[in-house]
Amino acid sequence: MFVAGKILWLVAQPLSLAFLFKLLAIAALAFGRRWLAFALTSIAAGIMFVTLFTSTGAWALQRLEAVYLRPDLPEPLACMIVLGGAFDLEVTAGRGGMEMNQSADRFIEAARIARLRPEAKILVSGGDGSFSGDYAGDAELAPAFFAAMGVDPSRLVREDASRNTAENVAFTKTLLARDGLSSCLLITSAYHMPRAVSFFEAQGVTVTPWPSDYRSSGRVALGLDFTQPTLNAQLTATALREWLAIMRAKLGGSSPRLQPS
Repeated sequence: MFVAGKILWLVAQPLSLAFLFKLLAIAALAFGRRWLAFALTSIAAGIMFVTLFTSTGAWALQRLEAVYLRPDLPEPLACMIVLGGAFDLEVTAGRGGMEMNQSADRFIEAARIARLRPEAKILVSGGDGSFSGDYAGDAELAPAFFAAMGVDPSRLVREDASRNTAENVAFTKTLLARDGLSSCLLITSAYHMPRAVSFFEAQGVTVTPWPSDYRSSGRVALGLDFTQPTLNAQLTATALREWLAIMRAKLGGSSPRLQPS
């Protein structure tokens, strides 16, 4: 299922879909189906326009980011769960050091809270989610990061085998039971939080959502946006991927909350 999901996303992301429809249009034209070719080209152009020149992506992410607000920080705090995805594993492997991506705020927020709540354990969940499986995952890189942030790495509990959210939750549940940890903060990207919480609830694990890594301003209106096509394409791809994952979670029996609490 992991590999199938990766392959499906290679095809389903917006720019890949636009390219596929254009290829089909060329094939239709080669067989003399001019109206079909025109229709397929129009679909490709429509996908490109929505992806590049509208606020659809930011607006769709904003809906998910609004579901959970940060509560008051518990005191004392027994533990926090940090979901992986913050490191650029390929670049880190090639360059050394700790190269992070847009989701770095997951770890930065965890380090900030760790300094405020020195009693809290930090469970980092994340292995290598690449096709090759050749890279050090987030959990393996976490000790060096937290040490650099002034947090004692001995506070870490590491889950380094998971490759996706479902595995994050299943493997984390085992470690929580082993170490007698409960009622943890869950730190992940705000748009990812509804799906992540639903998986934990399905496993009977109580967590307190602590969203981070916001991608929208919270005031995005659905409309045209010609100012930032590259960013619009990135946000649209991220939003589509998460909404497709939510649909898949619903089919699998999980029910992510999609309305603000």
